[in-house]
Amino acid sequence: MSSVPSSGGNRYLTGNYAPVGEEVTAFDLPVIGDLPPELNGRYLRNGPNPLGAVDPATHHWFVGDGMVHGIRLRDGRAEWYRNRYVGSAAVSAARGLPDIPGPNWNGSRGGPNTNVGGFAGTTWALVEAGGCPVELSDELETLGRNDFFGTLPGAFSAHPKLDPDTGELHAMAYAWAEWMDHVQYVRVGADGRVNRTVDIPLPGMSMVHDLSITDRYVVVYDQPVLVDLDLVVAGRRFPFRWNGDYGNRIGLMPRQGTAADIIWIDVPVGYVFHPLNAYDTDTGTVVLDVCFYDVMMRDDLNGPFGDSLPRLMRWEADPAARTVRVSTVDERSNEFPRHLGSLTGKPYRYGYCARLNASMHWPTVKHDLLTGASDVFDHGPGRAAGEPVFVGRPGGTDEDDGWLVTFVHDGNDDSAEFVVIDARDFARGYVARVPLPQRVPFGFHGNWVPDRG
Repeated sequence: MSSVPSSGGNRYLTGNYAPVGEEVTAFDLPVIGDLPPELNGRYLRNGPNPLGAVDPATHHWFVGDGMVHGIRLRDGRAEWYRNRYVGSAAVSAARGLPDIPGPNWNGSRGGPNTNVGGFAGTTWALVEAGGCPVELSDELETLGRNDFFGTLPGAFSAHPKLDPDTGELHAMAYAWAEWMDHVQYVRVGADGRVNRTVDIPLPGMSMVHDLSITDRYVVVYDQPVLVDLDLVVAGRRFPFRWNGDYGNRIGLMPRQGTAADIIWIDVPVGYVFHPLNAYDTDTGTVVLDVCFYDVMMRDDLNGPFGDSLPRLMRWEADPAARTVRVSTVDERSNEFPRHLGSLTGKPYRYGYCARLNASMHWPTVKHDLLTGASDVFDHGPGRAAGEPVFVGRPGGTDEDDGWLVTFVHDGNDDSAEFVVIDARDFARGYVARVPLPQRVPFGFHGNWVPDRG
């Protein structure tokens, strides 16, 4: 059992942001509706869940101890639900245990709390800002730090992009305490071993949360949320603050290029945590669909939602002219964007987002980028859905032939469900719902991990 910290007025410690105190294992879960028998595998999601006391005045949502929640499906049954802390030096110390095994290049005490998924036959928990990936068992127990089998020279990212053609992971890593003047592009082969790195100098230590890839380019996001030394002196564990004077730009680095080859293009001043997708056009432009905040961590220094909420924007960047054409896809709130994974870096039609708002009524939205239409799946009053992960139907030929899976928090009774939605037919309602044995706090990212073979 762990103690649940007092909120002290910190919004990221209240309601469904608050951590849960128990690691639970439950088998043979009830199912409402019918789970598609094709869904054989695990849905996993990572997020912050502080273990023990924190200072509400300075606690940042991004630095809570990692906890992975997972559900195992097989042949139309929900075999188990588990939630487990991701191992770290801090979690081990709090439990009176020795540190977890594996190399720790920068001596980080924290562990991955941002993303989790399967790659190269391994389950990886991931975090940004310098931390090493942590390997988990299929049952979500921590096995130890795994620096891609000894090939990762330093930091990694919470947001690698999987190239559907090569099976490689592409990541943009930053480590604010160790690298104050550059970020590093990291490419990991389909065998789970790093095969390329490129150091990219930046004028400031920007919070480089994500990247995009296209067939031609790796895209760097150099944005105006920077390490603030005053916050470092004040003891902030995540010392980033808005600096609108820094400007905002993207860098187009040719796939086999170096930092000297990057084409830098100014874009509107604001912040992007998550691009939906990006691709090249026949005319040479690069299309980037992004969830765009006007400001970030200017007044709210404890998390991302206090200053503005993101709208879905399209940037059409011209590498030759070094200009960008900006248009709005959807003025309403859109975050945690996903799409069909086999179209990463390629022209695509459909994207899926969570529509966040202060009322904790978070619908799921489907965007048709071709027609401009959108469809909304309303989970009901007081119900908030997280990141909608798209799982394609085996043998499907249409881009939206598949399911969206996610966790839904029900604020009416403080419960949680795993839900399955037909991505082609929102009007159908839930395909299946699996009530879970405890609340699942709002977290960050996860993935569907199909059974091997």
